[in-house]
Amino acid sequence: MKHLLGLLALLVWAPVVSADTLRMAVTTSFHNSGLSDVLLPEIAADTGIEVQLLVVGTGQALRLGRAGDVDAILVHARAAEEAFVESGAGTHRRKIMYNDFVLLGPVTDPAGIGAAPDATTALTLIAEAQAPFVSRGDDSGTHNKERALWATAGRDAATFEGWYNAVGAGMGAALNTASGMDAYIMSDRASWLNFGNKGGLAVLFEGDPELFNQYAFLPVNPARHPHVKADLAATLEGWLTSDRAAALINGYTIAGEALFTFNAR
Repeated sequence: MKHLLGLLALLVWAPVVSADTLRMAVTTSFHNSGLSDVLLPEIAADTGIEVQLLVVGTGQALRLGRAGDVDAILVHARAAEEAFVESGAGTHRRKIMYNDFVLLGPVTDPAGIGAAPDATTALTLIAEAQAPFVSRGDDSGTHNKERALWATAGRDAATFEGWYNAVGAGMGAALNTASGMDAYIMSDRASWLNFGNKGGLAVLFEGDPELFNQYAFLPVNPARHPHVKADLAATLEGWLTSDRAAALINGYTIAGEALFTFNAR
């Protein structure tokens, strides 16, 4: 359980763990969206399962799963998820829902990314202008996508200096930093829509298919960790892929805009 040290401030759970309590590691973007506040009470009402969330980046969520410190994972980094299952740490990967990433920045758009033809060009323009940019820098799904886009643009974020700010924090904290600095940042759309401190930031680039953002459910393998609650994970998966979940996920909106689209199959 040493893997849980330092995470207690992010742990959403009751003091006493019951037989019908399931621990699930989820991304900060999922939690920051507000959707967990909608789904968890309904899961409890429909299944009797109390889902206790460990809110971390995708990389840390997968590490918790490998260690057997959680029963299931809900994350958004396909390559890492597939490696998790292939290694035997998880039993399978099940799609649940998706949204997309957006590039945010000052309304004045000093790097001119609003006219970019694609996401990699938008990032190239930011780099060429050396405009302030905030990265989560935390091995999350969002951070992994950002690094992949920089690589596609032929650039290595590890070499950036001065204008590039890796904060090593979750989506909400990173957005707060970008708002305070009037900087560019990549965010999942749901976290942005639910973010209150927008300051002078706005969505400047969106719509590239490369910005597609899939969320998936991965049960931890009981053959590797016999103590995990595989039966509860299976019940939760059934609920998350049900018509009931579809209605709640598709119906969750802010200012009339949907944050996620259900696509379980």
